[in-house]
Amino acid sequence: MKPHPYILLPVFVILMLPLDSVPQRNQDARAILQKIDELYRSDSNQARFEMEIVTPHWQRTLKINLWNRGMEKTFLRILEPKKERGIATLRIGNEMWNYLPRTNKVIKIPPSMMMGSWMGSDFTNDDLVKEYTFLKDYDFEFTDIGNPEANRIYIRCVPKKDRPIVWGHILIAVRENDYLPVWQKYFDEKGNLVREMTYRDIRTFGSRTIPSVMELVPAAKEGNRTIVRYLEARFDIDVPDEIFSLRNLRSGIRP
Repeated sequence: MKPHPYILLPVFVILMLPLDSVPQRNQDARAILQKIDELYRSDSNQARFEMEIVTPHWQRTLKINLWNRGMEKTFLRILEPKKERGIATLRIGNEMWNYLPRTNKVIKIPPSMMMGSWMGSDFTNDDLVKEYTFLKDYDFEFTDIGNPEANRIYIRCVPKKDRPIVWGHILIAVRENDYLPVWQKYFDEKGNLVREMTYRDIRTFGSRTIPSVMELVPAAKEGNRTIVRYLEARFDIDVPDEIFSLRNLRSGIRP
């Protein structure tokens, strides 16, 4: 039986690589993942975005203010629509609280609810906590896929064994010229696709160039998707400490 040419090709390529190319490729992968980890964050940043939630039965769009401080602190407040106006979420480390203005109550999100939906979207509470990074919490390597796109680089990320991460592995596609993400596919431990995030509409906000639109599609919910559209974004700005506080969580809408 004649060996398949696609099996021989990777072996040939590996044999042709210089001896120091594997460490260099690892460094390149680290640079790509660091860029992805920090793409929408800086030491401190603020943004305003829309979140469009689509299901087979209903559809709505939220307008949200967001503040971040590095990977440790996040604060979100819903501005529109009127029904949800004032609802807020605070995350400090791996702790998270929601504020519901109609009942004037602050609710701490228990670990058992971290995989629950945030505001009916396809994003989970755990997505907002986002305490794990590709660079520190995953083992990674360049990989190949069937029917690869031109000018794309693919990286396979597997959670480190001591990390309580729900994904079996994540497959990432980035643009070859600037390392901006094109899509991320999330798989369970059996290798089944759970959801896919796609990135598009590249825009520059200040000195930062990012995909301004992200679309998350769950594999098991036909007709569902959540689209995030960045309207404004400012990076490396002064964000007061009081933003990330339970007192601010209860306060009103900021202009």
